[in-house]
Amino acid sequence: MIVRRLAFAGPLVALLLACTFFALQSPRFLTGANLSLVLQQVMVVGVLAIGQTLVILTGGIDLACGMIMALGSITMSLLAVKHGWHPAVAIAGGMGVTTLAGMVNGLLVTRIKLPPFIVTLGTLSVFTALLLWYSGSQSIRGADIREMAPSLLFFGHSLRFGGFVLTYGGLALIGLAILIWYLLNHTAWGRHVHAIGDDPDAAMLSGIKINRTLISVYALAGLICGFAGWVAAGRVGSISPIGFTDINLASITAVVIGGTSLFGGRGSILGSVLGAMIVGVFNTGLSLAGVDDYWQMFAAGNLVLIAVALDQWLRRATK
Repeated sequence: MIVRRLAFAGPLVALLLACTFFALQSPRFLTGANLSLVLQQVMVVGVLAIGQTLVILTGGIDLACGMIMALGSITMSLLAVKHGWHPAVAIAGGMGVTTLAGMVNGLLVTRIKLPPFIVTLGTLSVFTALLLWYSGSQSIRGADIREMAPSLLFFGHSLRFGGFVLTYGGLALIGLAILIWYLLNHTAWGRHVHAIGDDPDAAMLSGIKINRTLISVYALAGLICGFAGWVAAGRVGSISPIGFTDINLASITAVVIGGTSLFGGRGSILGSVLGAMIVGVFNTGLSLAGVDDYWQMFAAGNLVLIAVALDQWLRRATK
């Protein structure tokens, strides 16, 4: 329990230190407009990182989450704009597709006994091909979406508090984080997820249905990918099959920096959201300081290395 609390406290302290540092470097950093921009930049990655956290907690990894998200986003938009479905039904259809995609990953991991890395590396290409085939490699224009299905852009709307702008997507990220945190920490299902990540053999001997739990984890992660696709549509204002191509790696980065162990069993949903915020703060702070993009990537890579090194140290310290 203490280790799990540290997994959340570490990213929180790191976020506060990063904000303090960049606030001292630039007076514009703590302005409402800049903080609003940070939240808007991380809301899609943050939602996707929540699903990624569920998978990594079980000792797995999801390299296909970005393409699943894009597939869901394209599906719901084409169903509404091209085929004339009611937007609510189209959104449900897109999320159904992503849930099914996640379930396929889970079945391959549990029934075929393939490593999650290999499974999701393979389905990354499979879902990319399906995405390009179904969309015809064509983007859906924002004007068409606003005319036929404006509710697809719902999460791009915002509330204004003085100079601070809070988008509905940011609120959705916070609400989803609280919901999944509750499931993981206050339900039997959440205890089973942690137990499988800690020691799958011991979990099986204690009566936990490992395969069923893992399939539910991958299916829920797929559903969250679909929700991220809806949020992404509102964030960008249009839908492209080649948008967010590197977001799967960004979600893993957020999870690792947020304190979730890549070996499974230990981590925090709130920590993953904070991890996404840390990356956003670093990118925005370095941009305000005039640092080139490649040095921002350099900083993000070093953050991952530091986080994994700390994870290894914690594992050795708790043995």
